[in-house]
Amino acid sequence: MFFEFGIKDFIDILLVAFLLYYTYKLMKASGSINVFTGILVFILIWLVVSQVLEMKLLGSIFDKLVSVGVLALIILFQDEIRRFLLTLGSHQHASALVRFFTGNKKEKLEHDDIMPVVMACISMGKQKVGALIVVEHNLPLDDVVRTGEIINADINQRLIENIFFKNSPLHDGAMVISKKRIKAAGCILPVSHNLDIPKELGLRHRAAMGISQVSDAHAIIVSEETGGISVAYKGQFYLRLNAEELESLLTKES
Repeated sequence: MFFEFGIKDFIDILLVAFLLYYTYKLMKASGSINVFTGILVFILIWLVVSQVLEMKLLGSIFDKLVSVGVLALIILFQDEIRRFLLTLGSHQHASALVRFFTGNKKEKLEHDDIMPVVMACISMGKQKVGALIVVEHNLPLDDVVRTGEIINADINQRLIENIFFKNSPLHDGAMVISKKRIKAAGCILPVSHNLDIPKELGLRHRAAMGISQVSDAHAIIVSEETGGISVAYKGQFYLRLNAEELESLLTKES
């Protein structure tokens, strides 16, 4: 007996496929791909046992495990779920909708706001001074700001270089730039545990990747070993940037 297959069924399958693909990307980025594969295998076995073979006793055991497993998965993957919701909320259309209802206007970083940051990074790169600068966009980084020292100053090249000077007490943490101002320095960022990050990249790069995975911010890294400038954005690295490339990347989605 043939079953009816309509446009609603096609959309249903397409949405499920998209959800699985997006979940796969999140798990891969967080290094939890093996757990994700194990869950898929378990679901497949559960469907075969309960629906195809119709084993009542084993099927009921699997049903109980699934009902309890949902809560366990929420606890186990709370960071990934939070990242998914943050990514959903940071989408261009979602952000525009929020700004429409709240009445808040998006403050776009202009060329004059970005250039002091770019020039400071180029200067620190030549001197091999390590730095980590986070440029906030739509998603607020108040939790990160609270971990550091509040500065609330205009964006200034010399100030940035002085903060990251090797003898400065704030040089080891991250600087947060928010609403066209240097909001705080010495901030602590979440460290990414992604196993795909090259081993030659240090803790600053992992911290930059961590904040880029849970927000829509640009995280700029100046390597203390090589002087190279990199940016982490939406879970992706942009390495060995020059001044023009750095400026273009920072103004692209800001």
